[in-house]
Amino acid sequence: MDGVINLLVNGLATGMLVFLLAVGLTLIFGLMSVLNFGHGGLFAWGAYGGVWLYGVTGSFVAALIGAVVIGMALGWMMERWVIRPVYGNHVQQILVTLGVMLVLSEMLKVVWSPNPLKADVPPLLSGSWEIGSVILIKYRLFVIVIGLLVFLAVQLVLKKTKIGLIVRAGVMNKEMVQALGIHIRTIFTLVFMVGAGLAALGGALLAPYSGVIFSEMGMQFAILAFIVVVIGGMGSIQGSMLAAILVGLSGSFLAYYLPELSLAGNMLLMVIVLLIKPSGLFGAKG
Repeated sequence: MDGVINLLVNGLATGMLVFLLAVGLTLIFGLMSVLNFGHGGLFAWGAYGGVWLYGVTGSFVAALIGAVVIGMALGWMMERWVIRPVYGNHVQQILVTLGVMLVLSEMLKVVWSPNPLKADVPPLLSGSWEIGSVILIKYRLFVIVIGLLVFLAVQLVLKKTKIGLIVRAGVMNKEMVQALGIHIRTIFTLVFMVGAGLAALGGALLAPYSGVIFSEMGMQFAILAFIVVVIGGMGSIQGSMLAAILVGLSGSFLAYYLPELSLAGNMLLMVIVLLIKPSGLFGAKG
């Protein structure tokens, strides 16, 4: 039983990290219908930026905020100079954003060298709590809390604020929103920047979680994020959260009990869900 609880915590923590990457993809696709395969590069830049800023400032909070700023700045440049010319063309979006992913990965090597970097857990979050014979690692619990707070914040903004109303209306009918005098292109850019910032936050949180970061990590986690978005349903925040938890838990338990299936487990989960509900868990038909 103790081992099961530890696996649950590990799976939830991994799921929250993937959710932070997937929620940005969900927002971007839901409003803008953009397939952004460069999202993983923003995740990797958030990880490297967070580790560098933590080393410079000694403040983990400053490192997380700085990583989000880096992600949003890169997201603004990506949307303005790469995405805008290919709105409405998914094939071109896939090609150009894959190119962005490769460029961002290579730029990491130029700025920080091609060698993996070590990432330390902040002293306040290091160590663990023992409850009976159950060992709960502090940093993993911290990641779970941050993921839940981000989920609640996104839901609150989308459902309870004016900007959220505009975003939801834009998802349903972009032309009508623009006809009402709202500059939908500005909303597009804002949503893209927020999604990029959340991806960078996920990368900054992953760095101490894994202990080591490397330039190719963006592609690895981007694949997981797309699996989560497809399982949850394209454009559904709730679906992305549930799917991220399922992916994290399945990876944790399979790696322990059936390690030979751990690599294929997420793909199998996606296939099973799509066979039962082709639109995803919370996806709309069509």
